[in-house]
Amino acid sequence: MKFSRARGRALKSPLLSLASATAVTAGGVLISVAPVAAQPPPPPPAPLHNVKYTVWAEQPFFVDVYYRDVDPPNWAAYSHNPYQFSPKVEAQVGPDQQWNLDVQLANPESWAMVTATSGPGVQNPNIHCALAVDGVVVKTHQGPKGALCSIRSY
Repeated sequence: MKFSRARGRALKSPLLSLASATAVTAGGVLISVAPVAAQPPPPPPAPLHNVKYTVWAEQPFFVDVYYRDVDPPNWAAYSHNPYQFSPKVEAQVGPDQQWNLDVQLANPESWAMVTATSGPGVQNPNIHCALAVDGVVVKTHQGPKGALCSIRSY
């Protein structure tokens, strides 16, 4: 059996048509897919503020000090477990012996806090606290058995 040019074209024609249709369809699918929008870069981190906590008493005494050294991610996370974001230390303080701590917070208006308590007992050591942000004292407090310094307004 001999192939003629015409017959060879006739046999190739349906195959070429199928291949062309497949390529056009595949190309159409690729073209019809919407491009993914580029995500904007994340915002730069908030600038950190130096927060200094200071606690002392008018009489030498051991106190429990709770403070905030990290910004919680949001109010819900904080309220679910506030002690996760408020470490506690026991410190000996007095008129000439302060407990001091410097921390870095992005949002001190919401999260800066230090509190000190003398606990149960009859003694009143008259505890004081001070909270400074970027070198400026923004809150002080004192009480016979404890003090709380926080600048949160809500």
